[in-house]
Amino acid sequence: MAIEHSDRLAGIPGTPFLAADIGGTHARVALMRASGGAASGVETLGFRTFACAQFSTLSELLRAFVDTDVQVPVKHCVLACAGQIMGNEVVNDNLAWPIPLTELRQALGLDEISVLNDFEALAYALDGSLTDDGRHLCGPDTHSSGPTLVIGPGTGLGAAVHVPGPAGDFVLATEAGQMDFAPNSVREREVLAHLAPNGGYVAFEHVVSGPGLLTLYVTLCALHGVAPKLATPEAVTRAAVACSDAQATEAVEIFCAALGSFAGNLAMAFMATGGVYLAGGFLSSIFELLQRSAFEERFLHGRSARALLSLVPVRVTEHGLHGVQGAAQWYLRRVASGASRCAEAGGQGA
Repeated sequence: MAIEHSDRLAGIPGTPFLAADIGGTHARVALMRASGGAASGVETLGFRTFACAQFSTLSELLRAFVDTDVQVPVKHCVLACAGQIMGNEVVNDNLAWPIPLTELRQALGLDEISVLNDFEALAYALDGSLTDDGRHLCGPDTHSSGPTLVIGPGTGLGAAVHVPGPAGDFVLATEAGQMDFAPNSVREREVLAHLAPNGGYVAFEHVVSGPGLLTLYVTLCALHGVAPKLATPEAVTRAAVACSDAQATEAVEIFCAALGSFAGNLAMAFMATGGVYLAGGFLSSIFELLQRSAFEERFLHGRSARALLSLVPVRVTEHGLHGVQGAAQWYLRRVASGASRCAEAGGQGA
C-alpha cells in the first residue's frame, strides 16, 4: 500500500472523494463520502463501470467519470488496483496501462491519491456490503467468525484475508495467485507438462484466471489433436454452459477443480473459519457448472484437513460496488487515524 498526500486533510470525512477499483479488464469508479447513516459508513453518490481497453490512460478514464458524474470539486482519490506499488508507480502485467501516481494526481488536479491492492479493498468490504451478498456454494450456509478469505479469478488471480481481532479488524493482501500450480489428476499433470515441457515455474494464475481458462482450452485441444475453435475466455464458458465443445467443457472442469485446490490451500494457511468469498462476474456466469464440478471435493482436500475445511462456508459473489466501498472504508479509516498515515501504509508520497 502507498499513500500520497500534501496536507493533514482536516475535515475530509464530510467531503466527497473518488474511489476507483481498477482491474485488468474493468474499472469501477464512484463518488463517495462518509455517512454515519449508512451501514458501511460510506455513501455512494455516483457509480459507473468502464472497460479499461477503451481508454489510453487511467487519468483519461477517471476524467470521463468526473466530467459526467461529478458536480462538486473533488481533491482526493483512493485507488484499489491490481498489482503492487513500485516506487511512484502501480505495476502489474494484467493492468491495461502503467499508473504513475504523481502524473495521475497532477493530471486530475488532486491534492491526494491513496492506493491499496484491489483484493485488499474487497476484504475491507467484509465490514459492510460483502458479508450479506453471494450465493452459497458449499460448506455450512451460515456466517461464522474468524479469518475470511476473498478470492477472485479474473484477468489475474487475486486473494486477501480479513482478520478480526479485539483491537480491530485488519486485512492482509497477498500475491497468492503467483504460487506454484500443483496438479492433482493425471490430466492436470499432462496440462502442466505441456505448459512447462522442460519443467520450471507455472503460477496458479496461469491456470485459474480468465486467460488461464483459455490457456487450458488451447492446451486440451493440443492434447486431443484438434484445432481450437474458441478465442476468448467468454467463448469457452459459453460453450461449456451449452455443452457444445468437449474441450471447453473439460477446460472448465479443470479450472473449477484447480480453483477448489487453491481456495482450500489458502483456507488451511489462514485457518479461514469465517468463510471464503469467491468474487467476480466470471464465476457467477458458470455458477451451476461450479456447483456440479469437483470444486468442493478438491477444496476439502483429505484426512485431517477435511474436518476443518468442511466447516468453512464458501460463497460466490458479484464484484459490483464492493471494491469501491471497501477502498472507501479503508481510506476513511486512515483519515480518521490521523498521524503517520504514510508510515502505516509502508509506502511513499510524492
